[in-house]
Amino acid sequence: MPDSVENLKAAFAGESQANRRYLAFARKADEEGHPQIARLFRAVAAAETVHALNHLRVLGEVKSSEENLQAAIHGELFEFSKMYPEFVKQAEADGNAGARENFAYASRVEKVHHQLFENTAAKLRSGAAFADFEYYVCQYCGNTVTGPAPKACPICGKPQEWFKKVE
Repeated sequence: MPDSVENLKAAFAGESQANRRYLAFARKADEEGHPQIARLFRAVAAAETVHALNHLRVLGEVKSSEENLQAAIHGELFEFSKMYPEFVKQAEADGNAGARENFAYASRVEKVHHQLFENTAAKLRSGAAFADFEYYVCQYCGNTVTGPAPKACPICGKPQEWFKKVE
């Protein structure tokens, strides 16, 4: 039987996935003209986030900003250099074009994220002041850019309208 730490990790993963799933369900309910159903899904998604963050806190995985940046750098590096390339190969072998495209886009975007985290960590270590700028995220592939949003996404080619400003 798994111990409490393993259970916390599994609960964190489950709650995190439930949050994302319910937000996707909320979007669909909005598209179908069911605002009350959408609000319910968003409310429960918010509660699942509370659960996930509590599990992460108890696990002791939220540390200083510098340590958190290093964890993010290592995670993004793994995703774009090992995980997603393997997933792309498997999707190609399976003949699953949709999965292949999703994995390929994600891999390229994770490399962007890695660089953003690297740059931010270096700036933090140097003690230099941080510039105040906005971030925009492509709603098709997840590409993340410092503002303003480009005319077309350099990863997936979607037009500027696909970028959403992060508040």
